[in-house]
Amino acid sequence: MTDNTRVSRRNLVTGALLASTALVPAAALAQKAAPGGATSGKASGKLWTAEYWAQKPSGADAVKLNMFRKRATAPKAGEKPLPVLFLIHGSSNSSRTSFDLATPGHGEYSVMNVFANWGYDVWTMDHENYGRSTHRDSTNSDIASGAEDIKAGMQVIVKETGAQKAHIFGESSGAIRAGLYASMEPQHVDRLVLGAFTYKGDNSPTLAERGKQLEFYKTHNRRLRDRTMIRSIFTRDKPGTSDAALGDILADEELKFGDQTPTGTYLDMTSKLPLVDPKKVLCPVQLIRGEYDGIATMADLMDFFNQLPNGDRQFAVLPGMAHSVVFGINRQVYWHSMHGFLSQPKGTAS
Repeated sequence: MTDNTRVSRRNLVTGALLASTALVPAAALAQKAAPGGATSGKASGKLWTAEYWAQKPSGADAVKLNMFRKRATAPKAGEKPLPVLFLIHGSSNSSRTSFDLATPGHGEYSVMNVFANWGYDVWTMDHENYGRSTHRDSTNSDIASGAEDIKAGMQVIVKETGAQKAHIFGESSGAIRAGLYASMEPQHVDRLVLGAFTYKGDNSPTLAERGKQLEFYKTHNRRLRDRTMIRSIFTRDKPGTSDAALGDILADEELKFGDQTPTGTYLDMTSKLPLVDPKKVLCPVQLIRGEYDGIATMADLMDFFNQLPNGDRQFAVLPGMAHSVVFGINRQVYWHSMHGFLSQPKGTAS
């Protein structure tokens, strides 16, 4: 048996494709928290929430990064830390619209609500130039900058929770940010989930289309992100895999921060891939890909998966899903898949 055959057979076991719909959505919908600088916690529906600020050095100026936290109950002195889940947003939208969007009449879409109700201490953060965080016209918020943002955010999480490690989930360019961070500070990463991740971007129809604007990305730090663009997120890969009404709900919230968003991740993904070395990602990893994802191909992701050094790894392909698994009609499958990976018992080393 050749080495390649051994690797292939091992991958078929450890990378089994996951598909399940047997999941009851979280019952409680937490109310949306108002923006502000207060760090004190408060009850929000049945969940406890708090807001924090991380700080990232940048020459003479400090960049302030807005963080938001949800858990089932208020933290108490001396208690054992809950498992921490840190959610990393993608290129076009900020953290709370990505992971804590209220969608009355359309079901539960808040990843923060779902996992807080399952017993996690859930955090998210606006990257520089997104949402409530510091905006600077001189920067484009590329992947490297995003990894530094996560580093600053983790310092707050460690201080506030007492936990030295967090589970991290990133979607799309957020997954690339999260993967890069995991290679930088492995001591702070428990389990890593990369949703809609892109490795080299080979044969990607979406990236090929974006590449036509490469010169623009090189010379501009902002691109248009209007209502039409936000709506396209839900129809780009395969109409019907998401509720199209969410486009306007998301746009109503996100456009409060303006119709421009950074170009850095688009520049990186169309001209600088790969940005994450799989051999340097030492923690357990789960790759999650929607069946109809138009950015990362199966071959691209399997190439990354095959090089991961940790035998504790999974590759989940979710049926009826496109690029954004967070906003898919079958999002319960994503919740179930990630929760199963994060709560997996530790095996005995052989």
